[in-house]
Amino acid sequence: MSLCYAYYPGCSGLGTSLEYDTSTRALCESLGIELVEIPDWNCCGSTPAHAVDHLLSACLVGRNLGIADDMAEERKLDGILTPCPSCLKNLKTTQHRLADPEFHRKVELVVGRTLTADLPIKSVLQMLVEDLGLEALAKLVQKPLAGLKVVPYYGCIMIRPPQIMQFDDPENPMALDNLLAELGAEVLPFALKTDCCGASLGTTRKDVIAKLSGRILDAAEEAGADAIVTACPLCQLNLDMRQSQINKANHSGHNMPVFYYTQLAGLAAGQGETSTMMDKLCVSPRPLLASLAGRTGEGA
Repeated sequence: MSLCYAYYPGCSGLGTSLEYDTSTRALCESLGIELVEIPDWNCCGSTPAHAVDHLLSACLVGRNLGIADDMAEERKLDGILTPCPSCLKNLKTTQHRLADPEFHRKVELVVGRTLTADLPIKSVLQMLVEDLGLEALAKLVQKPLAGLKVVPYYGCIMIRPPQIMQFDDPENPMALDNLLAELGAEVLPFALKTDCCGASLGTTRKDVIAKLSGRILDAAEEAGADAIVTACPLCQLNLDMRQSQINKANHSGHNMPVFYYTQLAGLAAGQGETSTMMDKLCVSPRPLLASLAGRTGEGA
């Protein structure tokens, strides 16, 4: 199967979540999926833009959708992909709002061009599940993650609101669970898989992050997990980079790696350090990975 998508990495993908973007590109290349980065893309506005002005927020996204329209005129595209749930929400919400002719007209007026904006928009995870099929991913596995106990953490916006995101079960999603199982990991039941980590409040209310992300870390440890696996740059940042702050605030002692699922997929596929970028994680996964190699009888 040959698949080609317009790729929107998002701002985090070239900064705080570089390991997510790098491992995503490497995984897609190994699967024969072509990602064509949207040229001269701009920020989608993240959380602040739509909190201030819905129209101007949509215009930020609209410009990117317009460039993707141009790309689709030059070659066949199967849709638009982004790894980031926040970017995904903004892209899909804008596309949804453009169904209103008056709103569509206003956005076109600001952007200064006509917009078709009818390409399917999906997360990389949704593409792997729905367009490619997890069986293809399973065929890549050279080093199954046997013995690794993980909890899948989706975050609160990858599948919500359901009428816009149109992917998986909004209360009990299973796409990430199923993907990790295909990689050979032991996926543990996790009741907080769609709870909020505190999101962007990490810049203004660290007490909220300590409470919400702390609950997630506590629950993961109580479940017996070796690690948390996520698909969201902001969730990963709060749970990983802020883990020591959370420990200090809550008098806890967590030392739990927080992986992107694409990193673990690359590891299972036998990809090296350049693609998986494990060293970029704040909570070092090295002891866990060495332990895992020992459990499976492989060299560390």
